[in-house]
Amino acid sequence: MKNCFFVLFICVCFQASAYSEGLKTFSDTNNIPIARVNNHDNIRRELIKCDKLDGREDGILRVGSNENINNQVTDALFRKPNELRYWIEKNDVLITTNNDKIRYLRYVANVLTAFRIKALKRIISPTELPALLSSAEKIMKAMAEGQSILPFIKASSYQVAKINTDIFAEGAARYPANAILYQKYARFNPDKILKTIGPFSSEPYADSLIAVAARLNPVQFYSYAQSENSTVGKLIHRNTDKMVSQVATLSRTENALLYFPFLDDLLSGRQTIDSIKKLVGDGDKTYDSVGYYKLLVKTAIAYSRRMAAPLKDTPTAYLGANGLSNTLYTKAKAHFITPINNLHDESNLAIRMKAIQPLNATDLYFMLVMGENDIYTSSYKHSFNRMLQLMGSKPRTDSLLLSVNFDHFRKFIKMAANYNKLDTFLKLMPPLRSELVMRGFVANLDYNNLEDAVDVADAYSSITDKNLLQSMMENVMQNENRAIAQNNKSSRIIYGLLKTIFLSADEKNNIDVAAQTGIPPIYDVANKYMQDEKGNIVEQVFFYGDKDGKLFYPSFRNSFSDKDWKVTEKKEWMEAVSVKGNVMVFANKPLDNDANLDDSAQVHLGAYLEEQNLKPSVVVHRGHSYWLERTMSRMPGDAKIVLLGSCGGYQNLSKILEINPDAHIISTKEIGTGDINRPILTYMNDVFADGSDLNWRKMWAGLTKTFSADQSKAVRDSWDDYVPPYKNLGAIFLKAYTKKMEAE
Repeated sequence: MKNCFFVLFICVCFQASAYSEGLKTFSDTNNIPIARVNNHDNIRRELIKCDKLDGREDGILRVGSNENINNQVTDALFRKPNELRYWIEKNDVLITTNNDKIRYLRYVANVLTAFRIKALKRIISPTELPALLSSAEKIMKAMAEGQSILPFIKASSYQVAKINTDIFAEGAARYPANAILYQKYARFNPDKILKTIGPFSSEPYADSLIAVAARLNPVQFYSYAQSENSTVGKLIHRNTDKMVSQVATLSRTENALLYFPFLDDLLSGRQTIDSIKKLVGDGDKTYDSVGYYKLLVKTAIAYSRRMAAPLKDTPTAYLGANGLSNTLYTKAKAHFITPINNLHDESNLAIRMKAIQPLNATDLYFMLVMGENDIYTSSYKHSFNRMLQLMGSKPRTDSLLLSVNFDHFRKFIKMAANYNKLDTFLKLMPPLRSELVMRGFVANLDYNNLEDAVDVADAYSSITDKNLLQSMMENVMQNENRAIAQNNKSSRIIYGLLKTIFLSADEKNNIDVAAQTGIPPIYDVANKYMQDEKGNIVEQVFFYGDKDGKLFYPSFRNSFSDKDWKVTEKKEWMEAVSVKGNVMVFANKPLDNDANLDDSAQVHLGAYLEEQNLKPSVVVHRGHSYWLERTMSRMPGDAKIVLLGSCGGYQNLSKILEINPDAHIISTKEIGTGDINRPILTYMNDVFADGSDLNWRKMWAGLTKTFSADQSKAVRDSWDDYVPPYKNLGAIFLKAYTKKMEAE
């Protein structure tokens, strides 16, 4: 092995030395005219710059761990340009004049420059250098002989062809190289076909590219199809592809977007526009919201069977805007979840739950899983009970899962655990079936379904049954061992992290999950950690000008006593600075939402904080879940604590942690209430103003004692729905997974 290494070392050193000496010898012995010396030096300088792409100027260009590939790239870099220099200087038959030779030498330098710039920007892989130089050589020789460069553009990858088409613009202009290049571009960027295909509409490949665009984004395609007289519109309406023709027909149909979720069934003939139109109606008075939703559910089940093994066929109309999944969510929320949520104060269940009365158990199953981030706790529990009631006097919940083809079942199991309904659900199926369901719940996790892994982590934190917890732990460990045996790196990492996090959830195991995973501490928040460069702890509170915002803002404002706080009232926000310590609280006022004044107040407060160089380390969302997207879009970033007034959910957790990677997240399964949020904020602010560190377990124990003595059952129940950061296992898993992948 040592001998092999020595031989390789000698060869590389010889190659680098030969390159250096070769340049010198070539320059000295061929008597290069003074008029072209600078052009040769330009190539020499570009070679040195390319050599430095791996961080070292040593005559070796390392592009990866494969030494064979490194050697090939190095050889191409140090040999091919010099061969071309020699060819240009010695070829007096095809390249006769000084200007021609200068032009060809510039070609060589420009190719190297373009490669270097694009490699630095990661637009082209350095491994493509040999192909690039080989293609450039063939193009130069073809141009010198007056031949077409098209065969070499056609034979190249898009990035290689793009560089050579730009560099050899003269040769490309004589022949339709751009048309060939566009075809490569379209295959490389199919999402941009409709925006860019206009100038190439007469090319023979235009129709096939239009068909590709139709399958990629049917909704966008529909928009272009509506402009029948435009260049792209004409391309669409002349196309004979079955799917293109169907979308073109839909573009002339009223309320066409309501038909898109069923596009695959329309293409196959399982549905017709007329059959769906009976439910869609005119989109207003004759729209059958219940019938339409039921058809979405039926179609979702059929699509899920196609996506399951062995077919693994994802329907065109399943994902994306106005696809089946998105439409199912929007209709479940609009027609059922929002109406029952809005009546959460109604004690008469016949009135409260009237909206879901026409739905069967399967319809309710999809409504629940679609409504993870929107449904209130009471709405969920009443809907869950209604679902079981509709299954008869002896419900079999395993039959329900079978009827929906186990679609979204991990989400369903996680939600049932969060709302303390999992034990009930599992007991309504034979023990063997419940064991199989929970095995399936933790099985087959890898980077392709990270959301499922987060659901598993979240569910574990909500389960109280010791036997079920033990079973989940055993299943996780079995899957970890299987991943190790199969050398499945992704699954091994996921199951290893889940095991560590699950073990740490039990204080008796005395496992510091932060120390073992490399994430910041999860049980404590140091006072110093919260401070900005000036030593301030800045807190920003987002209020919204709806009914609830206006109701709870006064009590929030009054929680800052004159004794402990100096409060300054501004037109659009309030500022509270602690008399002792260094805590600064800024909250926009819940100005009229209908006039968009609360939105303006948030924008202006954010600009003020940025102008004053005040970066919040605490961000508080005081509003319904449907306002959370706006709060997240205005988070300044890198907050250390985030208090949500609505359930986390994978999408929210991942977005929050993307903005604030190390945030401690307090979330709730229900909408947050002022009677809970206020004491949480007061406790945190008092601790930080004292200069003390915050201990979540101590804080949660103290507040639990306080709320358990509260005379209001609603307050006690609301507190039970809050999840402290150290029990927010989904967020902990995401942090640990991100940290692990960065280290790999």
